[in-house]
Amino acid sequence: MDNIITFEDFSKVDLRVGTIIEINDFPEARRPAYQLTIDFGSLGIKKSSAQITTRYTKEQLLNRQIVAVVNFPKKQIAKFMSECLVVGAVDGKDVILLHPEQKVTNGSSVS
Repeated sequence: MDNIITFEDFSKVDLRVGTIIEINDFPEARRPAYQLTIDFGSLGIKKSSAQITTRYTKEQLLNRQIVAVVNFPKKQIAKFMSECLVVGAVDGKDVILLHPEQKVTNGSSVS
């Protein structure tokens, strides 16, 4: 494996659990995506763009807890400002969202 990182490198990544509280279509995106609004508890509300439209409906996503990187810089995607990166396992062309097995407090850290 060529991409070995140190524990110090990994510890810089701030992974947190949040709950999706709003989902909107994102027709301006180059690839099909949703605009997500996610509640991270004491960290506040953050927005993200996610290319998960082939695997999830908006109804399946509403109130679902997910894991996201919350300490990336903001990224402009079309006219939308993404503030975090939702993480998932890539299975072919699908992204399967990572989430806690049980409900946890929004903003909980992942280690």
